[in-house]
Amino acid sequence: MRLPVAARLRGLTALIVATATVAVAIPAPAAAADTWSVVPVGDGFRVTLRREKPLPVRNAAPELAVNGRSLGLATESDDGRTLTLVTSDPRAAAARSVEVAWNGVVESPTTPAAVYIPPADPRPSTIDTDPGVAGPYEVEESRYDLGDTAISLRGLSGRRGELRAEVYLPKGVPGRLPLVLFLHGRHAPCYDPVTRQTSASPWPCRTGQRPVESFAGFKGPARALASHGYAVVSVSANAVNAFDANFSEDRGAAARGELILRHLDLINDAAAGRGDLALVALFRDRIDMGNIGLMGHSRGGEGVAKAVLMNSGRPRPYGIRALLPIAPTNLARASLPGIPTATLLPYCDGDVSNQQGQHFYDDSRYAMPGDPAFRSALLVMGANHNFFNTEWTPGLAAAPASDDWSNDNDPVCGSQAPPRLSAAEQYAVGTALIAGFFRLVLGRETALLPLFDGSGKTVASTGRAVVYAVAQPPASSRIDVATFAGSSRAIVSGNATGAICASMLGHSPQSGLPSCATRLTTAQAPSWAPAAYLPNAVATPVMRFTWRDRSGKLTVPLRPGSRDVSTATMLSFRVARDENVPASAPLDMTITLVDGRGHSVTVPVSTLSPALTPLPGTLPPLSKTWLRTVQLPLSGLNDLETSDIKEVTLAGASDTGGVYLADLAFTRPQVGEESIADLPQVWVGDLTVPEGDGPGEARIPLILSKPSSAPVTVSVQALPAGADPVITQVAATVTIPPGHTDGVFTVPLTGNTAPATAIQSYPVIAGVSANATIGDGFARLVVTDDDAVG
Repeated sequence: MRLPVAARLRGLTALIVATATVAVAIPAPAAAADTWSVVPVGDGFRVTLRREKPLPVRNAAPELAVNGRSLGLATESDDGRTLTLVTSDPRAAAARSVEVAWNGVVESPTTPAAVYIPPADPRPSTIDTDPGVAGPYEVEESRYDLGDTAISLRGLSGRRGELRAEVYLPKGVPGRLPLVLFLHGRHAPCYDPVTRQTSASPWPCRTGQRPVESFAGFKGPARALASHGYAVVSVSANAVNAFDANFSEDRGAAARGELILRHLDLINDAAAGRGDLALVALFRDRIDMGNIGLMGHSRGGEGVAKAVLMNSGRPRPYGIRALLPIAPTNLARASLPGIPTATLLPYCDGDVSNQQGQHFYDDSRYAMPGDPAFRSALLVMGANHNFFNTEWTPGLAAAPASDDWSNDNDPVCGSQAPPRLSAAEQYAVGTALIAGFFRLVLGRETALLPLFDGSGKTVASTGRAVVYAVAQPPASSRIDVATFAGSSRAIVSGNATGAICASMLGHSPQSGLPSCATRLTTAQAPSWAPAAYLPNAVATPVMRFTWRDRSGKLTVPLRPGSRDVSTATMLSFRVARDENVPASAPLDMTITLVDGRGHSVTVPVSTLSPALTPLPGTLPPLSKTWLRTVQLPLSGLNDLETSDIKEVTLAGASDTGGVYLADLAFTRPQVGEESIADLPQVWVGDLTVPEGDGPGEARIPLILSKPSSAPVTVSVQALPAGADPVITQVAATVTIPPGHTDGVFTVPLTGNTAPATAIQSYPVIAGVSANATIGDGFARLVVTDDDAVG
């Protein structure tokens, strides 16, 4: 039996104990403006923080930290002033401080200034086609509005929300237009125009308040696209923002995806002459429902990713062919193979400060053999979280807005720091990249590919902005030499070591691989940042290569049958400095290619890319360890026989050094095609089992929508909650063999003979899938108490 949603929610971040013996609370210091308490509950503790000011509305999920260390996700009150966490972590007993943390990091307003280390100048060339420049068509702007409570959203436990959007259409363009939908992120839904105070709930807004029009903040990219012949619809999601903290299991991802699909249904009906007459007047015979792109900002980024997955599970899916998340959350690590994707990551993000959207790129690279899609991730230096949306930008927004980067003394990201982009500069970068990506994929304007393929090109409208891009072309356009995502054929020689690592800080011991990082914080390593709902899933295996002198080499022989790379235009890989290499230390490598005749060419990495220079900053969440692109063009290798490349060697060119390596391949840039709807979907099922008196197990069912010809793998995690959990935290990778449609995730049960004081209900989450996508990745394990009350 599936519990009512309200009951299921009780255990998502913390199990709410019905009755407990309360001992003496550990008091907060009397002088603190915020007050906190730690109260023993059963075998654990209830940690409570009462804030003087409401919690800011952010896209990241709030956590509670004791003595500066996060103990997990917090449950927040409706007014945003009280945060609660029930935990069995013994560190709570020694609390000296309780603070809010975001992405594992406690923000301190007294962070001292750091020394600025400027990045290397990549000196990219400029391409002629500038997507930030208006096109030849006049743009007609309008809105449709079906009311604040037009629809009931299953992802919000049936709460009702608005159907409202801004529409941008080119005037006088014949035929059916490509369609791009925009979805904003999590921001306060309402504000008082007199007091200038925002409100996180309820929805609709209270009398005297107005809705915050977050959906109106993307006029720049909308007009740029519409002026080139695209239909653009920017969707309002205020109801989701009002209810997602307390009425959804996944912080609103499914509700946002559902909202996008409801708008697509409206537009599809109107394009066919059905439904609301005002929409019919806008869209009839004007929209190509087989050529759709989705852009989402912040939690909207995770929302549009969920919309792609939900659409793929429909019997007759729409033709969503391009996906662009900006500064997205990725709380459950859904893989997105088979769809062209570009993920924008602002370096100075003060909200989603761990750039967790990087997992959309990393988790999708090898999730589908023969993947026909292109994907890219772009790190926008000097950009914060909010200023891609003018309605989140002070001085431009109608409602109150702020800079999300809180440490204004920071020499890299502070508002007056030289590397920091102004609001206008950041918006121009966003406009160019948003418009450019959809014109590239939906419009097949391949002249725009150099903005996204890692070659370092830029356009005039982005000004002084530095954008680092990494990219993976379709499988048909690359020859993988070494993915470093699993077992490797690499040969390490000389005074060097090399090993595959994964994740960070011991988060995925089940992988059997060492952690890639033990010194970095979770906000400094986007590829290994633990996800809120899958904290122990294996994250981004790479090769960790270190050398103690210049004899150290890592050589990868090409497989027989793969030595002809003459169709490729470059050798590419991703690389970052090892966490143990000081920022001030010189670091360089060489690339050597050897052909079948024994001829070789050696090139220093420093002449090709700034990837080995440290990214700026010295205090968390800076500097970031982010693997950047190195590309060696093959056109200049005149004395090398590219039809018979024998091996590739990476060697130390500094006296000592260490790097992380990924994705070594011969490539040819291409955009490719969408095919995600062809994959089966995996669903995780609810389960109710008796507790038992001793060790036992619960077998959680996994179901495929159809058999796969290749093994399907999926990461699954059960999260214990509350003070006295009867399960242990466990994560595993489950494999469903070819031709089968079911699998099992086993959760150990501790069992006991003590009567329970509340429902034992635990979230079970699935993500990081290969050869399948995630259908419903959230389920419940309910453990019924079988002990009589004495």
